[in-house]
Amino acid sequence: MFRTLPRILTLGFLILTPALASPAVNVTATRVWPAADYTRMTIEASSEISQKMMMLKDPDRLVLDLEGVDLNANLKSLANAISPNDPYIKQVRVANFKPNVVRVVIDLKTQIKPNIFMLQPAGQYNHRLVLDVYPLQDPILSVIDKANKPAENLLMSEAKPSEIKQVESAPVVSEIKPEAKPEPKLTEAPVVTEVPVEKPMTNKPANNKTGRLITIAIDAGHGGEDPGAKGASGSNEKDITLGIAKKLKERIDAEPNMRGILTRDGDYFIPLHGRVVKARNMQADLFISIHADAFIRPDARGSSVFALSEKGATSASARYLAKKENESDLIGGVSLDNKDVNLARTLLDLSQTATINDSLKLGKNVLKNIGEINTLHKGSVEQAGFAVLKSPDIPSILVETAFISNPEEERRLNDDGYREKLVEAIINGVKKYFSTNPALAKTKVATE
Repeated sequence: MFRTLPRILTLGFLILTPALASPAVNVTATRVWPAADYTRMTIEASSEISQKMMMLKDPDRLVLDLEGVDLNANLKSLANAISPNDPYIKQVRVANFKPNVVRVVIDLKTQIKPNIFMLQPAGQYNHRLVLDVYPLQDPILSVIDKANKPAENLLMSEAKPSEIKQVESAPVVSEIKPEAKPEPKLTEAPVVTEVPVEKPMTNKPANNKTGRLITIAIDAGHGGEDPGAKGASGSNEKDITLGIAKKLKERIDAEPNMRGILTRDGDYFIPLHGRVVKARNMQADLFISIHADAFIRPDARGSSVFALSEKGATSASARYLAKKENESDLIGGVSLDNKDVNLARTLLDLSQTATINDSLKLGKNVLKNIGEINTLHKGSVEQAGFAVLKSPDIPSILVETAFISNPEEERRLNDDGYREKLVEAIINGVKKYFSTNPALAKTKVATE
């Protein structure tokens, strides 16, 4: 009996020993994507981040308290990631606020609507804390307002610089108060390329049968957090699609009775449903989404055109591609708690047989013209459940320009000469479509 006592005491000691403190969350990367639509800030980490957010006034600033996070070099680098040309964020300051809490103070240039959420690991990313900073007024509505007031725009454009008064911002008040430590000095943000802003719609004279200017929405696939497919030589699909989309817009704008609008004009992410809503807000007559295909085998090649299907994919490859493209929201990052997002998605999921028939006609004309400059992966327009094509009232197609995973086609996608031929083929297909399907007055479909 006495011999077993020490063993019992030892066991009791082990049970009563407190557990070791859990290690701090390790931040592996930070990224900032500024744009006219919104600015996205991403903090990638080894595990989920617990946070508290506060909005403060005089001056306007947003405060994030990150709990259990290690203040390492990756997190500190967030201060240097802010562009001077960011439309909404002036600067960011990061420091320990109190034990086990890192405070991030975001000084703002204007009043904003923040949306913060956690994303689970997806694609190449680990856990991500995402902060989207939106303006109080939708930039698209501002563009439409400007287009509806050409006289006012003209007066503003002719105003002399001396007539525009600059308003000085209020002095920055420090919010970070480390315990018994001086506030860390801010590092000046490096100069980066200016953030592109969508230009107002031009008031060009209409020159078609209906006397109405035709608006074509051009959607550059992927962007920002979502790079899309990667080429054999390292090209990112998001960069290829944006370059082609900009060139297509220039070519459309050169037509006397057409104008092009871009769903994104820079390197930032837009949810799939957001691209549809943006096109509808701009009252587009057509929607063309630009992509670059990829496959596990480098010999896969050719161009394809897709339309929406209500009943299922026309082939296994079309179904696979739609599934892959629809994962953009998962990789790019969409808040599932945003009720407006889910509402918009539901409202746009309407019966659209007539629109799909028009999409097939448009796609057939575009595919025929592309077939004159490149091998076709499929000889007919295929259909599948692409989320980005779900507009109830806009004929919409998705163009897979070529296989970025094919070394030869990747080189062509990066060649200006091929891009010009591709753009010419698309615009010729569009013009052929309108020659037999004239643009009619827009019928508004309720979204509220």
